[in-house]
Amino acid sequence: MTGKVIYEVKDVSKRYGSVVALDGASLRLHAGEVVGLVGDNGAGKSTLVKVLSGAHDPDGGHIYLDGEEVRWHSPRQALEAGIETLYQESGLAPHLTVSQNVFLGREKFVKGFLGKLGFLARKTMEDEAHRDLEAVGIAVPASNRSVSQLSGGQRQAVAIGRAVAWARKVIILDEPTNHLGARQAGEVLEVIKAAKKKGLGVIFISHTLPHVLEVTDRIVVLRLGKIVKDAPTAHFNGDTLVGMITGTITTLAADKE
Repeated sequence: MTGKVIYEVKDVSKRYGSVVALDGASLRLHAGEVVGLVGDNGAGKSTLVKVLSGAHDPDGGHIYLDGEEVRWHSPRQALEAGIETLYQESGLAPHLTVSQNVFLGREKFVKGFLGKLGFLARKTMEDEAHRDLEAVGIAVPASNRSVSQLSGGQRQAVAIGRAVAWARKVIILDEPTNHLGARQAGEVLEVIKAAKKKGLGVIFISHTLPHVLEVTDRIVVLRLGKIVKDAPTAHFNGDTLVGMITGTITTLAADKE
């Protein structure tokens, strides 16, 4: 970890009827840190992501941003506070260009007659989109190219690049390398590393454990709604991580030192 704690949840709980999705979960994220969030299906990962992103209001517990307690009433509120979330579906509009997707919902305009808002500042958005994506290592042939013409890996990289470009504090990535080939997944992992270098806090949710071990600084393991392990990535290997997720391993070698 390289910076201060920027985002934190303490003792968060969430129920859906008789089902306990989160049971006193606590997670801390530092600036310039990549935290892997892992767990089997039904462990509570999706629910925790929705709490962190403002999509769900927890039944109990506390959320802190920059040390100040917050309560999100919508994803838009969390977004405006500097928290970008990318779900498994990239959320890109395939019929729009790369630059239009980067600025989707944040479009720039040039002034029209008598100072009124006139037309979209297409050239400005294309130049800035190209610059922002290039800054995080994304090689897109042209920012005025339609997203429908991009490969799956390029689309995902653009979606993450958009999040990196706009995020001020935190990026939450839910299975960003899912269904991608090795080369395409590698491009996405490089973007995550670029986000870390930018000083952002990154929460990386993935079932692809080699990717988690490659890019994270710390790993948080969820099982049945509870966090059962929170430790530096260096304390895990592939076997111990699988064992911790399934419950066949409850302690790491570093715990005994």
